[in-house]
Amino acid sequence: MADGDFYSRDRPPDPDLREDRPRGGGPDDPRGRGTWPVWVLVLGILALFVILTVLLG
Repeated sequence: MADGDFYSRDRPPDPDLREDRPRGGGPDDPRGRGTWPVWVLVLGILALFVILTVLLG
């Protein structure tokens, strides 16, 4: 089966094996935090850098 042929087909109605990589995106964040802690950390580091640059510059 050629690659193009493989990707053009869908799973059969009753597959023998369950899908190891479900379609439709990855799992939701189980803790529900999202990415806001990362953005807060990045903005905090940038603010600290700007404050130190102004004070020491």
